[in-house]
Amino acid sequence: MEHREMVAREGNKIVAKKPAPEEPAQELLGQRKRPEKGRFLLEVDRQTKTSYATYEAAEEAGLVIKRGQPILQVAVYDAVAGVKKIIELLKS
Repeated sequence: MEHREMVAREGNKIVAKKPAPEEPAQELLGQRKRPEKGRFLLEVDRQTKTSYATYEAAEEAGLVIKRGQPILQVAVYDAVAGVKKIIELLKS
């Protein structure tokens, strides 16, 4: 078996550019921090997708998703009251 040594390359430096002070700091979005503007959260398969100011708007968006993909679990969560309502299609 050969033994190889790791040698640092000279001349290759990583320089991190700092944002200019007049530029606003960009907020990182992802799993840690979500932009929640509304009281009613639309959940698809128990994952929060977006928020709405009114229940009716969240329910309508949920119905559009449910009609397109009926197998998905779609719900509207009221963040203030702590109540979740599952959206189901009417059987005709």
